[in-house]
Amino acid sequence: MNLIEVKGLCKNFENFHLQNVDLSLEEGFIMGFIGRNGAGKTTTLKSMLNLMNTDGGSISLCGLSMPKDEVAIKNKVGYVFGGVDFYPESKIKKITDMTKIFYDNWDEKRYKSLCERFEIDQNKKFKQLSAGMKVKYSLAVAMSHNSSLLILDEPTSGLDPAARDDLVCLFQEFIEDGKHSILFSTHITSDLEKCADYITYIKQGKIISSNDKESFKSSYVMVNGKKEQLTPELEKKVIGLHKHQLGFEGLLPSDDKALADSCGLECSTPSLEDIMVHVERR
Repeated sequence: MNLIEVKGLCKNFENFHLQNVDLSLEEGFIMGFIGRNGAGKTTTLKSMLNLMNTDGGSISLCGLSMPKDEVAIKNKVGYVFGGVDFYPESKIKKITDMTKIFYDNWDEKRYKSLCERFEIDQNKKFKQLSAGMKVKYSLAVAMSHNSSLLILDEPTSGLDPAARDDLVCLFQEFIEDGKHSILFSTHITSDLEKCADYITYIKQGKIISSNDKESFKSSYVMVNGKKEQLTPELEKKVIGLHKHQLGFEGLLPSDDKALADSCGLECSTPSLEDIMVHVERR
């Protein structure tokens, strides 16, 4: 079963257009959603959750239709967006007590376990939490009502490397029964290298690629060479060409690897960060 099925999603602003976005994600997988700031990631996620009106397309989450089944969907979906502030003067315990009444399947035992794991002090006021602890608290709430799907916008931002690694392990635990999935956008591609099964890349409001992570990475080849190896034909095909004092570097579609080999270039498999940097440079 697909926990996410988005077809032809459109949203128009004066200077930006989200154009015919298609997304699908089966049970038991993690999808990383990447692209530079302003590419349309947050607009896509908020549109999926009916937090902003759309101008076209259909959205199905957990087998239910948005917006017709919005209440039922939000009982099955946990979501966290950056920059969300609860009542700053209220204690964490009070905020949770007010929040959990909206969920039919709140799991108090799960919530307490997550708060212990994240070292969240229930007696602290929300404003006393660091940026990273606010993210952890939001995740604890999102994962404590038996949600089948997590939709997360920059869930690891503001966290130190050790805390991010703990969250990545938690995400992997969440999906290991094969019945849960996660869609999250992030700029920290090293986290996706560790846990993502699929990568969806959005640029200027359009999905330019959506594939399993290894196929996505292997669709490009990283090339390095000396100045004299950069032929006119090669220069036309290199994505995000960067010339420097010692030579040049860039990406080639893997279909053009034979051209790189014929020029005697050094080739390697790019990281997700390499792909982002060079595609956006283009």
